[in-house]
Amino acid sequence: MPDYSCTVKDGLSEELQPGAPGLRLDRYVAEELKLLTRSQLKTKLLSARLNGKPVKLSRPVKPGDLLELSWAEPPPLNLIPEDIPLTILYEDERVVVIDKAQGMVVHPGAGNRTGTMANALLFRHYSLAGAGFRPGIVHRLDKDTSGVIIAAYDDEALAFLADQFKERRVKKTYGAIVLGTPREKAGIIETRIVRDSRDRKRFTVSPDRGKPALTRYRVIRSWGAYSLLLLQPRTGRTHQLRVHLRHLGHPILGDPIYGAPVISTQDKRFLHATLMLHARTLAITLPGQDTPSIFKAPLPERFREFIRG
Repeated sequence: MPDYSCTVKDGLSEELQPGAPGLRLDRYVAEELKLLTRSQLKTKLLSARLNGKPVKLSRPVKPGDLLELSWAEPPPLNLIPEDIPLTILYEDERVVVIDKAQGMVVHPGAGNRTGTMANALLFRHYSLAGAGFRPGIVHRLDKDTSGVIIAAYDDEALAFLADQFKERRVKKTYGAIVLGTPREKAGIIETRIVRDSRDRKRFTVSPDRGKPALTRYRVIRSWGAYSLLLLQPRTGRTHQLRVHLRHLGHPILGDPIYGAPVISTQDKRFLHATLMLHARTLAITLPGQDTPSIFKAPLPERFREFIRG
């Protein structure tokens, strides 16, 4: 975690007219100190203090100010480029939109150093970007959730996309097959979500702790003991949809963490069901564009087989 401190140089005053405000902190760091680009400041900066007090990147600086910065340098991933097939929904020189297969891990972690989407992106883009390229993972999907996901090919594109997620300007829809049918055909699930103190791999609903989470749902179709739901998360908490549907009393079919046993052992379609959750659409504004683009990932075969059956 690099730390940096300096006194703002008097040369800054040469750029100012009498009475003019000082240069913004982010511009001073990027253009005068050349420590980080403005897009890197958005994604890496941990803290900024001016004269001992926390400040925002938009704060003007003036000669004599004491500036203290702390930012995160991501550890080397030691990623291995791997020729793993990807279903590409859209790609340009700055971003790529993928229909992620169920079972693919998005980013390397403990026990998953290879075979991830990041390994595949590194192989795909290596010849264009060279050894310094690092896949910009903007958001995540659980390993067993399939569907649409976007990644960036440069730091500025990563910051541009990440800002939209942070400001909740991205619209996502999911399809899920759940046990039972909700009493209300459409509704809102609004709770707080916190890590489960009894199992650190799980999350749970809490009346007064954790982060607020909101999900809209609509029943599309029901088949006896099962229903197909359209889900629109308005927040992006870990395992949010899975936790919310369990809280509603209708866990997602095949969910190994938050699910429930198959209701009818006579229904062979569901004896070995995997997580029936699919990221269907993503609406987001791409770098260089002014209006959102909408990307759609077709329902996978495990959903179509259920619907046909």
